[in-house]
Amino acid sequence: MKKIVIAGSKSGVGKTSISLGLMKILIRRGKLVQPFKVGPDYIDPMYHRFITGEYSKNLDSYMLDDEQIKFVFKNASMNKDISLIEGVMGLYDGVGTSINKCSTSSISKILKAPVILVIDGKSMGASAAAMVLGYKLLDKDVDIVGVIVNNVNSERHYKILKESIEKYCAIEVLGYLPNNKDIELPSRHLGLLPNDEVNDLETRIERLADMMESYVDIDRIIELSESEMINSSFELNMFIEDPEVIELGRGKKIAMAYDKAFNFYYSDNIDLLEKIGVEIIRFSPLEDKKLPEADLIYFGGGFPEVFAKELENNIEMRKSIKKAHDKKIPIYAECGGLMYLGEYLVDIHGNKYEMVGALSGYSQMTDSLKRFGYCVAVSKNDNLISYKGQEICGHEFHHSVFHSDTDTAFTFKKIDNDKVIDEWEGGYYVNNTLATYQHIHFYNNLSIVCYLLSNVK
Repeated sequence: MKKIVIAGSKSGVGKTSISLGLMKILIRRGKLVQPFKVGPDYIDPMYHRFITGEYSKNLDSYMLDDEQIKFVFKNASMNKDISLIEGVMGLYDGVGTSINKCSTSSISKILKAPVILVIDGKSMGASAAAMVLGYKLLDKDVDIVGVIVNNVNSERHYKILKESIEKYCAIEVLGYLPNNKDIELPSRHLGLLPNDEVNDLETRIERLADMMESYVDIDRIIELSESEMINSSFELNMFIEDPEVIELGRGKKIAMAYDKAFNFYYSDNIDLLEKIGVEIIRFSPLEDKKLPEADLIYFGGGFPEVFAKELENNIEMRKSIKKAHDKKIPIYAECGGLMYLGEYLVDIHGNKYEMVGALSGYSQMTDSLKRFGYCVAVSKNDNLISYKGQEICGHEFHHSVFHSDTDTAFTFKKIDNDKVIDEWEGGYYVNNTLATYQHIHFYNNLSIVCYLLSNVK
């Protein structure tokens, strides 16, 4: 099995660019590439799919246990030539101070995958060796097999970095990328700009791949990716082949919002629904005039604030969704979906845009993250996805706040070292509509799927 982790010494060192460039080169060479992303990211996987043609799978050890992670990895990697895993933040960054909880390093150990460490070489010489040595020694079970240096000023600068790291760390330096603004990818408040909003993305990716071909030893990376086969004891088939589950899914139709405003979904969630017989019908709140005929409506996250004017202008769609809500057709919404279902949205400049009005209240954009990270939702009463008292692990990442006098559906907890370090109320369940800022992975609790479909009449 060929697999490799591209990890960073910290956020912003270029691991995404290097991952994308490597994917493009491998595709050029005729390889079947399966991409993965550590953690709950949605945007980077869009770029992965743009290049490889394959849905990138999230490997998230907060929402998935070790065997589920192995299952997701093995299932997606079958019949592929090589699997490329892009890390999250820095190699050892996870929940709190633990380097073994939700970190890229922990995923690399679960999957027995070799790691290439990306570092920023700007304004560094031999001191880079001290940094790399620290990463090597902090956890000797993490198999760091190589280093790529970003932001290198010259060949002479690179020679100093390479010789120092190899001399003091006994780790290969596989190449570098010089400073070059032409290969930078545009970003905004939640990270990279989604790929379908970058007009010259193909040109940028080609340019990046060309540069990596010139400065990085790609053949050696492929050699270093050879590693142990992964197996899993997770039995998803027991769930998807259960007659009661099949009966719940058979013939059901879910209308899923999917366009530039709403596109944050875990592909495994959609795959799971389809495997039990659910038909997924994509629709666009931006472009379509009404909802498709469906038994349930699903809104993922995204950027309703960026397309607020277009969403407001599509009055027919907003009325169609409100009518479905009034008829108690089940609606499940995460993050951006919550914002859209409110009465209106206020952008960062104070401009007010009319939204669906299914929920009493409004969302307001701010200039900073309001919630960021993993959390546990505890249901206050039975709702569309859970029973009273049930705990659901998930993730929040948003710059907006939702103002409402409606009773909340969940108590949310942020937990570190088994202690609750923060607690808040959120989410709303009204007229068979459930909307919350929390993103969830269905594998975390398969009963979520059953609850959703059992609410379809």
